Amino acid sequence: MHQRPLPNHPGIQLSVVGFGGVVLSNRPQSECDADVAWAVDRGINYFDVAPQYANAQELMGPALAPYRDQVFLACKTLERRADAAAAELDDSLRKLKTDRFDLYQLHSLKSVADFEEAAADGGALHTVLEARAAGKTRLIGVSCHDEDAALAAVASGHFDSVMLPINYANLNHSTFGTRLLPAAQAANLTLISLKALAKGKLTTTWEDRKHAKCWYDVCGPDEPELAHLQLRYALNQPGVVAALPPGQPEIYKMAVAHAAADISPLSDQEHARLAAAYARPASAPLFPQDPTG
Repeated sequence: MHQRPLPNHPGIQLSVVGFGGVVLSNRPQSECDADVAWAVDRGINYFDVAPQYANAQELMGPALAPYRDQVFLACKTLERRADAAAAELDDSLRKLKTDRFDLYQLHSLKSVADFEEAAADGGALHTVLEARAAGKTRLIGVSCHDEDAALAAVASGHFDSVMLPINYANLNHSTFGTRLLPAAQAANLTLISLKALAKGKLTTTWEDRKHAKCWYDVCGPDEPELAHLQLRYALNQPGVVAALPPGQPEIYKMAVAHAAADISPLSDQEHARLAAAYARPASAPLFPQDPTG
């Protein structure tokens, strides 16, 4: 598996595809153990999880324990107050059977006001800064589904990394992400692509969606060529070090195979094929979302 150094911490290298905890949620422990071992055997060293991913922490902890010193473990908090975030961080450490994280993030910032709440006196940012000082995490970051929130986090100067949905449909059909890419690069921050294989909003009802762990329309194993092009597109955006594929196990394993095979920049012909595939998109870009919806 290809690995890349973090631009702001070049001594740390991440596999270009990370292992998202959703892959494990609500599955038997034996399957989770096997999937984590499968990933490590293929050179995956970046694992990401959060308390909100059902029981993924409880499952990942035992599965990852034999490999903990070989991998980069990232976790998150959705809490916005310092005391609640501190309690959640310690609970995550316990469930994941570790004494430290490599990256701890403010999870799912949805607006500038959301970030400002976390950054205010008594906010969760105080907890993550203290955690870094105390050695409970090496790095701190944010995950966002709002570009303005991501830009506010970058401007604060506190963070090592930003996670944002970065994919072809967003960048070419809604411009979502186009402001963050240069801002993060100018600040020398690490970028992680979320939803690299997203095509857009669901075109079916929730009950009829094709993949149970995907809440959006996604390139799956039935479109392997398009999925590979999308993954390579996301991984070659400026500053992007790695991508976290969807949590559907078969899609995740497809992404691992694609990344192991080829992560080179797209040729002009391949760009044209992606453009043709989205010339008449079946669904609206996933972001930005209607804040009233």
